[in-house]
Amino acid sequence: MSRVQEPSAVRLFMGLIYKPDSCIDQLLKMLEEKLGAINFASEEIPFNHSSYYAIEMGEGLLRKIITFEKLIRRTEIVEIKTFTNNMEKVFSYEGNRTINIDPGYIAQEHLILATGKGYSHRPYLGSGVYADLTLVYMNDEYRTLQWTYPDYGNEKMRILFKDLRNQYVSQLKKEQNI
Repeated sequence: MSRVQEPSAVRLFMGLIYKPDSCIDQLLKMLEEKLGAINFASEEIPFNHSSYYAIEMGEGLLRKIITFEKLIRRTEIVEIKTFTNNMEKVFSYEGNRTINIDPGYIAQEHLILATGKGYSHRPYLGSGVYADLTLVYMNDEYRTLQWTYPDYGNEKMRILFKDLRNQYVSQLKKEQNI
């Protein structure tokens, strides 16, 4: 028989896609006010894996990955996704987003994105939020799945997330006194 227990805390991250002239620095300050200190911010990465956002946000979009110092309970991702949806509205212009915010978390076993779109591989979490199993961690690397977004599945991004996972695991061990 399995024993019901609370899973370990996870590392909150956000994938940001934005227009070069957006108010990204202002957004980062607002995220820190709500969620605590940002402990990692990637360089700006050209977002050229999809044209999905082009109609709404234009061409020449950039991506940035950020993580937060404080670990969270997995269930907090629902409230965080609701908050980031509201932040997207704050930074919208004439009804179009200038910044797309995709919160997720890094666990030891996988990487989850929070989304408002249900699908066969996305379990419902509550309050209109679904969990997208984006990458799984096996044999010391992140592995893609048939539905993994191309930018999350590329080798550089998987290496980045592996490095972030290693930092998270070190912090988790310190906090658990292992």
